[in-house]
Amino acid sequence: MAIVKPINSEKYIRLLETENKICFEVTKDTTKNDVKSELENTFNVKVEDVRVYITPKGKKRAIVKLSAENPAFDLATKLGLV
Repeated sequence: MAIVKPINSEKYIRLLETENKICFEVTKDTTKNDVKSELENTFNVKVEDVRVYITPKGKKRAIVKLSAENPAFDLATKLGLV
């Protein structure tokens, strides 16, 4: 399992509402394709783009942009973020 947990902060809630993006903490060895396939298979959503970065504390995060037909707000509700 590539995805560890969703990230819930003011910055990422703003991305969720304005840009249809949602952020997850992922394992160190995870690739963009791993995140995309796991989200598409688990939650039945269409992923447009995945950006992965490592925080200064050494944790890896993925910011996922969902397609217009799948609002990120709906996924966040399923995950209990909102």
